[in-house]
Amino acid sequence: MVRQEPDHAALEGHGQLDDDPRRRRRPPEFREFAVSQARHLVRTAYLLTGGDAHLAEDLAQEALGKLYGSWRRISRMENPAGYARTVLVNTFLSHRCRRSSSERVTDTFAEAPGRGDDPALRVALLGVLAELPQQDRAVLVLRYWEDLGVEETAAALRLTPSAVRSRASRALARLRTRLGDQFDDLARP
Repeated sequence: MVRQEPDHAALEGHGQLDDDPRRRRRPPEFREFAVSQARHLVRTAYLLTGGDAHLAEDLAQEALGKLYGSWRRISRMENPAGYARTVLVNTFLSHRCRRSSSERVTDTFAEAPGRGDDPALRVALLGVLAELPQQDRAVLVLRYWEDLGVEETAAALRLTPSAVRSRASRALARLRTRLGDQFDDLARP
């Protein structure tokens, strides 16, 4: 026999909603947190994955699932959003280690690029980002997309600040080399 969840809308105002022990165990503010952070986590994951929208959504959902399990502890932290970002990055970094992640990055995109000022620049940057090693990509996304400082990035990735600086420097040099003159053409208004 399959047990169905009660219709919470129908139970509100009848005193029955508060009597459900499953509802009392669920932290009410997690839903609000997840709704407010989901879009930001998906965007960050999109950059981390080199433009794979589907994998980005999966990683964000997996990170939120991990947060839900420990939400009572996490909600008392000074910066739950920062912790969520760290969980997302760690989920991304461990994704490629799993046996189930046998997908390969290609230079073709199934979806049209998102709306923005310059779709050609966005596609070119995502393509080059996808070619970077995962750690380098994570450093660039956290430093320049998330606008974190060196110390914060180092803490999120469990690296030393000097490792973050050297990885960022090498990754940026690789981006400039790979894009070459194309970057100047694409970045021009």
